[in-house]
Amino acid sequence: MKSLPIGDYALLSDCRSAALVSRDGSVDWLCFPRFDSPAVFARVLDSGGGHFSIRPAGDFQASRAYAEHTMALETTFVTVAGTAVLTDAMAVGRNERGHDLGAGSPGVLLRRVACTAGEMDIEVSYTPRPEYGLIHPILEAIPGGVAARGGAGRLLLSAPAGFGIDGATATARLHLKAGEEACFALAHGQAGEPPLPVWDGAAITARLDDTLAGWRSWSAIHQSYEGPWRELVHHSGRVLQALTFAPTGAIVAAPTTSLPETVGGERNWDYRYTWVRDASLTMEALWVAACPDEANKFFSFLADAAASQLHRGLDLQIMFGIGGERDLTERELPHLAGWRDSRPVRVGNGAWNQRQLDVYGELLGAAQRLVEQLGELDPITQRFLAAAADTAAARWKEKDQGIWEIRGEPRDFLYSKLMCWVALDRAIALAPHLGATDRVGGWAAARDEIRAAILEHGWCDAAGAYTQAFGSEDLDASNLMLAITGFLPGDDPRMKATIDATAARLTDERGLVYRYLAHDGLAGEEGTFLLCTFWLAQAQALAGEVDQAMATFERAVAAINDVGLLAEEVDGSGEMIGNFPQAFSHIGLVNAAWAITQARRAAGSAPAADRAPSGRG
Repeated sequence: MKSLPIGDYALLSDCRSAALVSRDGSVDWLCFPRFDSPAVFARVLDSGGGHFSIRPAGDFQASRAYAEHTMALETTFVTVAGTAVLTDAMAVGRNERGHDLGAGSPGVLLRRVACTAGEMDIEVSYTPRPEYGLIHPILEAIPGGVAARGGAGRLLLSAPAGFGIDGATATARLHLKAGEEACFALAHGQAGEPPLPVWDGAAITARLDDTLAGWRSWSAIHQSYEGPWRELVHHSGRVLQALTFAPTGAIVAAPTTSLPETVGGERNWDYRYTWVRDASLTMEALWVAACPDEANKFFSFLADAAASQLHRGLDLQIMFGIGGERDLTERELPHLAGWRDSRPVRVGNGAWNQRQLDVYGELLGAAQRLVEQLGELDPITQRFLAAAADTAAARWKEKDQGIWEIRGEPRDFLYSKLMCWVALDRAIALAPHLGATDRVGGWAAARDEIRAAILEHGWCDAAGAYTQAFGSEDLDASNLMLAITGFLPGDDPRMKATIDATAARLTDERGLVYRYLAHDGLAGEEGTFLLCTFWLAQAQALAGEVDQAMATFERAVAAINDVGLLAEEVDGSGEMIGNFPQAFSHIGLVNAAWAITQARRAAGSAPAADRAPSGRG
């Protein structure tokens, strides 16, 4: 089987794990019971990696959309003989509503196919391959479904009768007439636990309806943004919630591993972890797109995971497992061919022990934005955030790997210096909440020193712009954050020159923005970066260039797939590449839309409906 385009997939989530479903009804990626667990289906990475397909027999046309205000997918199949709707969701806990969404998710994939007109033959193919395809389990037909045994896990597919089993594959052919339906539930358990119960059709339908109600209740109390691209912003808010691990509040960068940045290349990373940077920026985006009342849980998670590192005088680790794990040692899975032969497939991420000084700024920036949601900080979180500011003040002069985790020699990256400035600037504003007013003088002195260094050493006359690192002539899209963070006004002459240079010299023929074009120590070239394109739109809005900002935004969202999802990058052919869906891209969409809304209002061109989020959940 040829690898499908990454944009052919849709996301399912129970706020603990995730699945990817293709346009033709095949679940080609599913991890149980957590985002970072070994995949049960991994056909997205190898034709033999396992899948669970429900589709019409013969020729058909398919269209799909998420059920309104949910992350449940409805795929409509049309054949010459009839029409059927396949509804897919990952079950949340019974009666979970609002902020409790995902708190007790049972780890069950729900699928229901209903014939709505005429008649249709449906083909079902169930090929579980646990542990990224290493295990070909023993399948056994049982009353009410198919049981799978092998390895450390157990799988039970509750399904209509009639499956035939051939080795480690089960197949069935169903005939449905208008008004008839077939229901399926795939549950996961561990060896040694009590047997998994069979779900009948009524139980599956009831839990599916309850899951839709749960997502709608979350949307109803969280989403209040009104402005341009309202539906895209709200949907991005739901995507960001779908990438949140409810038990801890951790947020994954993406729910997949090794979907490549360069087709056929080696830039294949595991994104199923929580980057301090990504998660902090996600919380800020949710301030616009939703209601970040979960902020307290997230900051408590980080304090628990990382506070002892700062207490011991170590750098803040840049990323953690979603349960707070620190050791994310990277390894390769040589038995998997990779998406379009992009090898190696990796699990774990070697960047976990890199130094990135920017994390302090993103962390404290989110804390300052979300102070109303955080309420009264507990002493451990107070000390953690204050220690982050102290570390930024003490170490900003040191070299690091930068925001893009460049696997080369450490350098004086401008963005890292900028975010240390942000850390101190925001810590000064937060000082009363941190019980740290006595440290404001020292923080202010360090902040001013960083500012002077950036203004003196960050600008390059030869480039006519602020550049990637002190002494460099290379452009880097992260320097757009000089305006976005408020370090410089958007219309400052040097800032404006940097924005214009990025738009003119760091873009492809479509006007999409590269992160950078400098050599980074890895083979191959990557595509344009959607987050950076949204950053350009945001910076243009801050510079008062509203028309240019809107045009840049529209170029970025042109890459979006039919169900509103964005990957990390866009390659030269216009196809999305990279891990999918990408939190960073949806963060960029939300924040750029909000900046354009504010700029339109400032210019007097915004309609009355363009207003700030209100009514916190």
